[in-house]
Amino acid sequence: MADNNPQEQALAALVAQLPKKRNFDSPPLQLWDPPLSGDIDIVIRSDGSWWHEGSEIRRPAIVRVFASILRREADGDYYLVTPAEKWRIKVDAHPLLIVDFERSESDSGTALIKACLNTGKQYPLDKDHPLFLEPEQDKVAGIALPHGLSALCSRSAWYRLVEDAEEEAGVLGVRSAGIFWPLQ
Repeated sequence: MADNNPQEQALAALVAQLPKKRNFDSPPLQLWDPPLSGDIDIVIRSDGSWWHEGSEIRRPAIVRVFASILRREADGDYYLVTPAEKWRIKVDAHPLLIVDFERSESDSGTALIKACLNTGKQYPLDKDHPLFLEPEQDKVAGIALPHGLSALCSRSAWYRLVEDAEEEAGVLGVRSAGIFWPLQ
């Protein structure tokens, strides 16, 4: 990274502040409240790709690290947050992408559908991660995630979800965690 470029320095500083362990599943973002450090030229495009200064970030590990420190605040903006710094980034639509769904059943027979994200994480469709239909995207499904984030279905994931749908009381939907989620 170039030493004379402030955004490159900011990006390097963000990475340097992160713990040296490889498990970035759940950093305590809710405990971190640094002042705004500024804007950094990182964009998450609607296809789920991450870009820095016009170049795609192609290393999945870097995307996973940044996704683990991403949050949306009450002002509607997205930030990469560490204990010492907070950088505003741009998100075209939703910051994360659902690439697949996995269906399973508990021992009691309750169906559970998990959304598989482009970062490798999985979230169940349940009361804590509700399914929603995005009116701006032809009513494609998405899920609400922790830290004010959301993930929208890729086309193939959407088709897979619709393929598993059943009709209840005249409404097409899926059942997960004991809740019926309408798809129309």
